[in-house]
Amino acid sequence: MNEQIKIVRTDRELQCPYLDKVLRASGFNLVLLPDDVDAERLADETPDADLILMCYTPITAAIIDNTVKLKAIVKYGVGIDAIDIEAAKRRKIPVVNIPEYAEETVAEGAFSLMIALAKKLIPLSRAMQEEGWAWPEARWIGSDLAEKTVGLVGTGRIGRSMARMAGAGFRARILGFDPNVSAATMAEHGIEKFDDLNTMLAQSDFVSIHAVLNPDSHHLIGAAELAAMKADAVLINVSRGAIVDEMALLAALQSGQIAGAGLDVYSEEPLAKSGHPLSELYAMDNVILFPHLTFYTLEAMHRLEQETLQRCFESLEGQPVTIKSEDPRLLGQEHGVIYA
Repeated sequence: MNEQIKIVRTDRELQCPYLDKVLRASGFNLVLLPDDVDAERLADETPDADLILMCYTPITAAIIDNTVKLKAIVKYGVGIDAIDIEAAKRRKIPVVNIPEYAEETVAEGAFSLMIALAKKLIPLSRAMQEEGWAWPEARWIGSDLAEKTVGLVGTGRIGRSMARMAGAGFRARILGFDPNVSAATMAEHGIEKFDDLNTMLAQSDFVSIHAVLNPDSHHLIGAAELAAMKADAVLINVSRGAIVDEMALLAALQSGQIAGAGLDVYSEEPLAKSGHPLSELYAMDNVILFPHLTFYTLEAMHRLEQETLQRCFESLEGQPVTIKSEDPRLLGQEHGVIYA
């Protein structure tokens, strides 16, 4: 057995049985840590690690600087905001994510939230369960998606998949705000580029967030942006909770400033029915709460585990690690990587 090769995988609650099985069968010393691992335990386990696999657990500069033979940090997922990229660059430790495994999957999840809100599926289902039937009263009237306007905040892989589903599938007008994507590229995907976020929001019946979280996008959707939205518009967020000022969103929903929201992500996870800043959302019929699982399908998890293994073995075999991401924070790496 290759006991001298140690792999630390955090966030073991995200079960990856095939990934774990292959790593163990290869003779590696695989250490699984929980999502809520404390900094002391993480610091104890990582100094002699050859690889760190993480999903949500922060990998700080202190953790990175305390390693002695770390070959790579592999985010088995997309978002890299929990990794100190600059610290890894200083140590010439490659950081890689798996950006393609769920681009269709998460877009489908966002679209599911959007259509469920438009058709009032959750409160109608609840009424059927509790009362046995629902008559066509004003409180149950839904709205069409066909020929509506969908505004995308972020037009990367997932946003473009969303654009195709809504545009080609429902004949929607698709608008996009993304400073990192040109008008020409958006046009290739049927998206009209807007340089001013609030102008786009004011025209959108549905707003769906597909941006990465970084210092520029933190609280990108705040009180002013929510005020710019139509009163009958809904907000979908399947990206990162902190892209939205969640307290401003809660206030906007409570006041009726916007019509509803479908949320899969939160700044503080897990969400909770009590004692959480957003606990009041549970009582709202115009809000759908999902537990950060729009990525979680059989097919997506198979792709995730397979590609994570590819990145692991590239690193352990001394090959450059393949970067497939469009995120400029990863594209700036110069050591131990190759760009697909």
